[in-house]
Amino acid sequence: MPDVAGLAPRPIVWVAAAVAAGLSAFVVTNTMRDGQTRTAAAVTLTGGDPARAPALFRRYGCSGCHTIPGIPGADGQTGAPLTGLSKRVYIAGVLENRSDNLVAWIVSPQSFSPQTAMPNSGISEQEAKNLAAYLYAH
Repeated sequence: MPDVAGLAPRPIVWVAAAVAAGLSAFVVTNTMRDGQTRTAAAVTLTGGDPARAPALFRRYGCSGCHTIPGIPGADGQTGAPLTGLSKRVYIAGVLENRSDNLVAWIVSPQSFSPQTAMPNSGISEQEAKNLAAYLYAH
């Protein structure tokens, strides 16, 4: 008859599994909380609604030129990638990275940099605030 006592899980295995599960839950919870905090801060900074941004990115063709985090198909290579925009010092290399400057840039980029390839798209200021909120949240 086989020795089944040697096959029984050891308490250390159960403890390790419990610690790993707890750590995973902690990381997921903190990641979600960090995302919610970033989104709340972005809404406060910009006055925009990041939930409206994905449709706006598609409507105005932003995803054709830019890589945009969380937007399927937004893998353009013409413009700068918009990943991590909140951590940058400058917008398009010409404006201090502040929410009012980002909104103004989105609405009328050529008024700040006449040689930019980014077109004046006809986007409204509120739509630009929605895009800015999304970009600062991601």
